[in-house]
Amino acid sequence: MYVPVADLIAEWKKEAALTQNILDALTDGSLRQQVYPEGRTLGRIAWHFVTNVPDYLNEFGLATERVPDSDVIPSAKEIAETFKKISRDAAKAIEEQWTDDDLKIIRNAFGRQESNASIFMGLIKHIVHHRGQVTVLMRQAGLNIPAVYGPSKEGWMQMGVKPPV
Repeated sequence: MYVPVADLIAEWKKEAALTQNILDALTDGSLRQQVYPEGRTLGRIAWHFVTNVPDYLNEFGLATERVPDSDVIPSAKEIAETFKKISRDAAKAIEEQWTDDDLKIIRNAFGRQESNASIFMGLIKHIVHHRGQVTVLMRQAGLNIPAVYGPSKEGWMQMGVKPPV
């Protein structure tokens, strides 16, 4: 759990950088990839978690600028650029608006009583969850997958190592 705000910001920046690498690898054609015909597209999933960040932060007491027209999925480049701005703005909002004591404040979050620190960890996990979905759809769309917590198939091959099966 995060105790000083600095730890929370450091974790946010680390996860945001990993997410940014994934979003930077998207193509406009890949945004239409679906697991099944009625399922959400890769573009819808990525745009959902990108635009959800400021909504989530505002809901729990951090003033950040919301994304206009969040129902319309933009280009892959715009998704990546929007996340870059949002992740930078989120770190700045936390740094400027929360103290270490604010992390201990208990709020009603999705029907549960949780600390701001737990709520923010939930936001990070929400992004990680959807980032995993996006990487599966990227693979199905034929894109190379950037490393996240370890090498992807492409990363293993670049190191001259046979990818695990």
